[in-house]
Amino acid sequence: MPLAPGIGIPGTQIDHIDVSPAVWPGLPLASLAPSLDWLYIQTMGVGDTDETSIIDRYRAARSPLAVADPSDQRFPAFSADALEELDEFGERREMALGDALYRAGEARRDFYVLIEGEVEVVRDDESQQLVVVYGPGQFVGELGLLTGQRTYLTARATRNGSVLVISHDEFRRLMATKPIISDTIFRALIGRRETLRTTSGGEAVQILGSRFSPEALALRTFAVRNRLAYAWIDLEEEDDVGVLLASKGLLLSDTPVVITPTGVLRHPTPGQFAEELGLTYHPIPGRTFDLVVVGVGPAGLAASVYGASEGLDTVALDAVGPGGQAGSSSRIENYAGFPNGISGGDLAARTAVQAQRLGAWLVSPCEVAGLRLENGFHVVSLRDESEIPTRAVIIATGARYLRLAISNLEQFEGNGVYYAATDLETRSCSGSDVIVIGGGNSAGQAAIYLSQQGCGVSIVIRRSDLSSSMSKYLVDRIAVDPHIEILTDTQVRALHGDSHLESVVLEHAPSGDRRAKACAALFCFIGAQPATSWLSGKVALDEKGFILTDRSLTAEVLVDPLFSVREPLPFETSAPGVFAVGDVRLGSMKRVAAAVGEGSSAVRAVHEFLAM
Repeated sequence: MPLAPGIGIPGTQIDHIDVSPAVWPGLPLASLAPSLDWLYIQTMGVGDTDETSIIDRYRAARSPLAVADPSDQRFPAFSADALEELDEFGERREMALGDALYRAGEARRDFYVLIEGEVEVVRDDESQQLVVVYGPGQFVGELGLLTGQRTYLTARATRNGSVLVISHDEFRRLMATKPIISDTIFRALIGRRETLRTTSGGEAVQILGSRFSPEALALRTFAVRNRLAYAWIDLEEEDDVGVLLASKGLLLSDTPVVITPTGVLRHPTPGQFAEELGLTYHPIPGRTFDLVVVGVGPAGLAASVYGASEGLDTVALDAVGPGGQAGSSSRIENYAGFPNGISGGDLAARTAVQAQRLGAWLVSPCEVAGLRLENGFHVVSLRDESEIPTRAVIIATGARYLRLAISNLEQFEGNGVYYAATDLETRSCSGSDVIVIGGGNSAGQAAIYLSQQGCGVSIVIRRSDLSSSMSKYLVDRIAVDPHIEILTDTQVRALHGDSHLESVVLEHAPSGDRRAKACAALFCFIGAQPATSWLSGKVALDEKGFILTDRSLTAEVLVDPLFSVREPLPFETSAPGVFAVGDVRLGSMKRVAAAVGEGSSAVRAVHEFLAM
């Protein structure tokens, strides 16, 4: 080992240590500082030169993003009794200094519990940011263990020791059969993901683009809906965009861009982003699911939770991500159990993780293209032409807000015209005048949220007042908000702007008067168009496209022979074994709690059908 002269003399300085792999094979210092030929450290009065002490001193100059204190619920240490219980699920293996438990970019599946030794987790890029250091009794990993996301951090041993290795299938069994241990793991996984999302640990995945780019907004929406840890770099805020992009080997024409430790995606779709993360659906030969849930809004999430918890092999698919229309709500204040309210995104994220913890497979973005019956099974066809066979289907695709009948609307969608009012959309208009179209609860919540962000808000409605379509608590709150005005009997007739929305033309219906009004953004929450075009006549619909179920079904549409010997089950459509819940169903109550109730109740009907 070539060291500088005087290395063994206490109190002297080490000039340099050659840490190239050829000199110290197996010692991870080369990967800790890959851009350096030499590593400079101080002996600090200690003359020993063993590898462990060198690593300790090197790490002393690096501050971890989180300290793995066992008293912190993010970093619990299992007791001897708990470790004995865990032993039945895996096997113990030796771990040598420098061994990698997993590397950035791997589709990691195993669950590791550290028995002896030490493991550090780092961003495996030029920063080599130290994220956390685990000790004996602690487990390694974060929420990707449940979601299946490819890891973008590297975990490696910094001391000799041993680990308990639990395979993916056994980890699922552990989470289902050991409630006390699984609760501990679950809380830690949630906390660790939030730590990554709120620190530079998430910068292993970056999205670069303009806040005015619809493509960039779609990527960020996917990331937020799926609670991914990532860094957003808004090119509108950079002093020298050319220099920034050149430093990453990019051109402005490449944006938006997604950068991960394993690749650079130029102009990716959310689906390509998901593929890079390992979150897309891949057919499993010979596997037939018990239940496919199409749509992962409140109804679909509830169906996924109850389906998985009651032993059904369940997969849930969504074209965007968990949440549906409710996921676009800044705050839901009339949902039982949350006296201070909860954002639609937070509610959806919690329920999604709950479903995954129970064994459901949630896949997004995953667009469903069709449905057919084949050899006694239902086959769900995806847009990429792959297929999912299943014994039963719950349709929970919900309804979409209507689009304004304005010729240049598409020019501004995602660039001034939005169908959600979350932090993503409001960043581009905070402190500016905005317009909210619609008189329902979603519009009311959006108006209040935007006002809280410093916006001057104009609510535009065709009616003469809000009371007939909005909950009273919202009407009362809007009435006393000095930053919100209500423009009744009014419609938006035109949109104007160059690179992004700058103004709209409003028409007062009784008088016919038109006037231009400056606004940085327009938020549209009008109407409800059911997402049923993909069904292509496979189930009976009403004239507006809503799905007919159980008591709404007439003899004319109950043509399947099965219905000659039995009545349709609750929430069952005109196709036996296909159920519909939530906003997509004719006669549903358009409230989050009602959708959750329908989704969970439909699973009982699924069990009845499967038992026939």
